Amino acid sequence: MSLENHIESIAENIKAGKFLNEASVSQGIVLRILQELGWPIFDSSIVIPEYTLEGRRVDYALCNQKNKPIAFIEVKQVGKATGAEVQLFEYAFIAGIPLAILTDGQEWHFFLPAEQGNIQERRVYMLDLLERSSTECAERFQRYLDYEKLKDGSALTNARKDYKNISKKKDISTTLPLAWMKLLEENDELLIELVSEKVETLCGYQPDPDTVGAFLSELAKPTLHQYIPSTSSLPSSNPGPKVVNSNTQKSRAGFNLKGKSYESKNARGVLINVLNIFAKDDKDFLPRFESRPKHGKKRRYLSRDKFMLYPDRPDLCEDHSHELIPGWFIGTNYSKAGIRKILRMACEVAGIQFDVELTVFF
Repeated sequence: MSLENHIESIAENIKAGKFLNEASVSQGIVLRILQELGWPIFDSSIVIPEYTLEGRRVDYALCNQKNKPIAFIEVKQVGKATGAEVQLFEYAFIAGIPLAILTDGQEWHFFLPAEQGNIQERRVYMLDLLERSSTECAERFQRYLDYEKLKDGSALTNARKDYKNISKKKDISTTLPLAWMKLLEENDELLIELVSEKVETLCGYQPDPDTVGAFLSELAKPTLHQYIPSTSSLPSSNPGPKVVNSNTQKSRAGFNLKGKSYESKNARGVLINVLNIFAKDDKDFLPRFESRPKHGKKRRYLSRDKFMLYPDRPDLCEDHSHELIPGWFIGTNYSKAGIRKILRMACEVAGIQFDVELTVFF
């Protein structure tokens, strides 16, 4: 089984929410990848777990010689890596470690602590196992983390070369327009929130997410790239033709799941009803969904703590959270496109084919 095959298998397990805690990420992802990269994971003088450093502990110290660390790996619980790089840098500075890696299983952040700039500027590369192809992931792992390359120093040479490579500026410039278009087309939730707040600041009224999402979708159309719509041409809160159940004109929203039809009041009702069914059919569905490393950019779509649904926005946490079952909350302040994204993720966790076994209409 090649490294690429292992990465593909890991990615599928991440989508299914099978890594419920930090220990499962360590054993099921980190050690698996290290072994495929040639590391003798059972030799605790080369791959040192729980490495102690002046009263602190780092999850793994990788050594090019016995008990001589050259790289640190800090493993965090799924979705909990944000901000942990500060702690990792402290460990690396104290020990003089040239390569530091932070991961929650899905995202891998490679840092050169001794370089110049702030912490983020010293990040060589960020690898997302769900966003990149297995081939690209394998190449990056082999470039920075291969056992033989770290032993002979070529992995650090590669990292430093990439850090200083001026071509990355060209790549960034080329990718910026694509990134902007994807944010528009995908109705990115943070972008919707920023636009909503600015509209409310300017006119005193806060638009609903669907209104903003429709506006952003219009901006993404090629024919609209050359001008900015006037305020009179802003799409309404219910743009385009209504999609209705073919069996009744009264139903405005609903879904079909494995051949059975269900009606809902609106798109948010579809979201709540589908998740309720998944949770009823599988008692482990909600914990697996929550354990997905990456939900939104900052938000958790589902959480035991409703104040994790919209970090830094307690007003939204109070007004736009729904308790699915006692102790489990789902956010509802999303556009229709955002709800489809959440349902697609839920299907990955539940092992259901979205748009095949589950079809939705709003």
